[in-house]
Amino acid sequence: MRMKELSLRQDPDLRKELALLARGCDFVLPSRFKKRLRAFHAISVLSVSPQAQVKSEAPVPTALSESIPKFYFPRGRPKANLNIDGLIAKIEKIFSQFPNERATIEDMGKVAKACECPLYWKAPLFNSAGGDRTGFVSVHKFVAMWRKMLQTCHDDVSKFVHLLAKPGCNYLEQEDFIPFLQDVVNSHAGLAFLKEASDFHSRYITTVAQRIFYNVNRSWSGRISCSELRKSSFLQNVALLEQEEDVNQLTEFFSYEHFYVIYCKFWELDTDHDLYIDQRDLARHNDQAISHKMIERIFSGTVTRRLRKDGRLSYADFVWFLISEEDKKTDTSIEYWFRCMDLDGDGVLSMYELEYFYEEQCVKLETMAIEPLPFEDCLCQMLDLVKPEVEGKITLRDLKQCKLSHIFYDTFFNIEKYLDHEQKDPFSVVREAETEGQEISDWEKYAAEEYDILVAEETTTDQYFPRGYPYPGQQLCIPPHTHTQQFAQASPTSPSPKSRYPTFLKSLKAKITDH
Repeated sequence: MRMKELSLRQDPDLRKELALLARGCDFVLPSRFKKRLRAFHAISVLSVSPQAQVKSEAPVPTALSESIPKFYFPRGRPKANLNIDGLIAKIEKIFSQFPNERATIEDMGKVAKACECPLYWKAPLFNSAGGDRTGFVSVHKFVAMWRKMLQTCHDDVSKFVHLLAKPGCNYLEQEDFIPFLQDVVNSHAGLAFLKEASDFHSRYITTVAQRIFYNVNRSWSGRISCSELRKSSFLQNVALLEQEEDVNQLTEFFSYEHFYVIYCKFWELDTDHDLYIDQRDLARHNDQAISHKMIERIFSGTVTRRLRKDGRLSYADFVWFLISEEDKKTDTSIEYWFRCMDLDGDGVLSMYELEYFYEEQCVKLETMAIEPLPFEDCLCQMLDLVKPEVEGKITLRDLKQCKLSHIFYDTFFNIEKYLDHEQKDPFSVVREAETEGQEISDWEKYAAEEYDILVAEETTTDQYFPRGYPYPGQQLCIPPHTHTQQFAQASPTSPSPKSRYPTFLKSLKAKITDH
């Protein structure tokens, strides 16, 4: 190093610059100094020994980063042998069958199959090619759109998001699903009975859209990303719509029976039928089983997006509430109730927060002449149940790993279910936890039971009340279903739900128009 400094100082120009820098002169430009330093180094390299020169010309090993193959494909992994021209030729052949080579929305089913897409992609394909503005799609517009799609989107998820999303967006919001779901309502055989009830379509579409975000949008952002869609079974359910004539078999998203149960439950609480409920309305759910403190937390905005200025809850938020209330074993429902119980938002349920909710449970038990378990004893039971990683602090991760989260939650804010759990054999509870995933979900059980009850009430109400009497079931359309046959056989004088269908529609339209 000492020798290098001496050689630098032998250069007269550099020696002068160094002297000026040592005096602290401000007029020496660093850029000029660097230029001269580089020039001096270049001369020095030429004057080095041949042996050193050979070493400097040795091949530099390839950087490690260059040898790592590409592994991130946000729009899917490109296919090596994709014949785009062959696919376009198939599409052009289909369009040649239509007048003036223009396809309407009714023709888009054939086009979707030519694109090797599920049948119910037809509306997104139609709208993406501009058909929603003109009423038809020309072959040239569609081919240009689809060719670009094949070049930029390499899997079904990225294609579906691109078709539905707004321009420039790589995510889906709730309103993006409306045209797609409206086409399902208009064209699916299992929903044919809703064709005459156009005013009722929005209720079903809202329910399905909320269920999509409930199951798919795991980030709670209100925006479904490609990554979230890939991890879900939504596109598989869309493909099954083509094969399954009965939408009630698609229980995860599209079931009409599930919608019927949710809307009936909401209708009973929504006394003025403006599709909004307040805290007093929600408190009446399930005979006031849910504590007032928990209802206050639900209305605080911790799990809602659409609270009105007057603090009332929308029908869309009620969908989330009811599914979470009836099935507390899913990840979304565990997160839903954790957010409600985490009063200070620190990501931990402290002993204070647990005691805060348990106090009201004790009061309810005392009014029922039942001696409540002291909080200290209850706390020991819950800690043994959850087995938190950090003693005295229950986290969201602890509850997700615990297979008995529903018992934990019901203990603190649902008095009816808490008493049901207390009366059960503890060994049966353990067996249920061990066989989790082998049976239908708690939500599916609840929806099936409630649907049968509602249909039974519908039949008996027709027996004892005259036509036109306003009762909850009258506001809805009960689809023909095998479950209802047993009730029709039990009471031959009462008409079947199918025969009552026109009356339902008239009453339905009148009610929706009034409100």
